[in-house]
Amino acid sequence: MKKRFSLTVLAAAALSSFLLLSACSGSDSNKDSSSSKNELVFWAMGDEASTTKELVKGFTKETGIKVKVQAIPWSNAHDKMLTAIASKSGPDVVQVGTTNMAEFVEAGALADITNKIDSTDNLDPSKFYPASVETTQFHDKTYGIPWYVETRVLFYRTDILEAAGYSEPPKTWDELHDVAVTLSKRGDDLYGFNIDPNEGTFGFMFGRQNGSELINEKGEPVLDEKEFVDAINYLDSFIKDGATPKQDLGMDITQSFGGDKPILPMFVSGPWMVNTLETTAPELDGKWAIATLPKKENNLSALGGSDLAVFEYSNQKENALKLIDYLSRSDVQMDYLKSTKNLPSNVEAWEDPSIKNDGNYQIFKEQLEASKAMPLVPQYEEMAESYKKYWEQIAVNGADVDQSMKDFNAEVAQMLKK
Repeated sequence: MKKRFSLTVLAAAALSSFLLLSACSGSDSNKDSSSSKNELVFWAMGDEASTTKELVKGFTKETGIKVKVQAIPWSNAHDKMLTAIASKSGPDVVQVGTTNMAEFVEAGALADITNKIDSTDNLDPSKFYPASVETTQFHDKTYGIPWYVETRVLFYRTDILEAAGYSEPPKTWDELHDVAVTLSKRGDDLYGFNIDPNEGTFGFMFGRQNGSELINEKGEPVLDEKEFVDAINYLDSFIKDGATPKQDLGMDITQSFGGDKPILPMFVSGPWMVNTLETTAPELDGKWAIATLPKKENNLSALGGSDLAVFEYSNQKENALKLIDYLSRSDVQMDYLKSTKNLPSNVEAWEDPSIKNDGNYQIFKEQLEASKAMPLVPQYEEMAESYKKYWEQIAVNGADVDQSMKDFNAEVAQMLKK
C-alpha cells in the first residue's frame, strides 16, 4: 500500500525545501504571494483564473481594494498550499476544491470564519445549496463559502437511442444496462455506456445510489458491505456484457461521441461538457441531450466544485472576507457563469431568466437537488486513487469483486486511522 504521510510531515518537508530555496536565492521565494495593505492576493485555480481577473475589477471599483489574481494550475495547487502553510506566507483568499477542504482544514491552512458569516446576507448559508455548504463546515465551524458547484448527469445521443428503439433516456439501473447492451450490439468495437476509469467518484456515486453510506457514523468504511459490493458488481456487469470498454480508449469526445456510429453514445459528466460539445462538435447539435442519472434506491450524483476561503496566515482577513462576500453575490455569480459555464452556488442566481429558460441548466438544477459531496475526510483523494486501482484490477484483469472490495475496505480503514 502506498504510504500516506501526515500533513504535518509534508508541511515540514515543504518548509525545509522553502528555506533551502530562500537561502540559495537570497530572496523570499514567496514574495509574489505576499499581500500589501492595499492589495489582496487571490489564488485562483485552473483555467478560470483569467476570468477571475476580470471579475474582481468590479470589487476594486466598489471598494478601492486592489486584487492580485495568481493563476495556480490544479496539478500544482496541493504542493503550493503545503509550502504556504509551512512558510506561513501565501494568499489572502484561496480557491479550494471541495474534496480538498477537509485536508486543508486539518492542516490549519484556512481561517475559521464562523463568527463572520452573519455579518452580511451574501454569506448566509441559506443562500447556497445545502450540499455545497456541507463542504465548508467541519467540527461545527465554517471555513469557506461555496463559490461554484457542479454535478454529474447522463449525456446521451438522442438519435442513436431512437434508432435502437428508445424514445427516452434510461431512468433506472435496469434500463441503463438494457440500453447499453443493446447499443453495444450495433457492430464491432462499439459500446453503449462509458465507465471512466480515471474518475474516482464513479464507484462511490453508484454505491450511494444503491444505499451505501461509504463511511458510517463511526468513521469506518463500509465498502465491503452488500450495498457497495453490489454496486460494483453492477458496474462490472457492463464490462462482462461488452457494453463498456475495459480501459480508457484514449479518444477525445468528438471521436467517441461523434459520428454516425459513436463508439460511446452514453457517458456521465459535468456541466463543462455541455460547453465542450457545443464548441468542439457543433455538427452534433440536436443529436444529443442530458438527463438526470438513472435511479436504483436513489439517483444521487456527486457534488463538486470550489469553495472560497481565507488563508489562516493572511494579515488582511477582513478585506479578504469582503472579496469573498462580493464574489458570492448572485449578480457576480451570473457574470462568472456567463464567462466560465461554472454553475452558481448561490440559489438566487438560478432565478435568472437565462438559467430558468435553458433546458440543460434545469436538468443540472434537478440533479443538484439529488447530489451529495464525496466523503468529507482528509484522506478522500487517496481513497479515490485507491478505488481506481481496484477498479482497474476488476475491469481489466477480471479480479473478483467481493475480494477486491474486502481488500479495498481494509486499505481505506488504514488510511482513515492516520
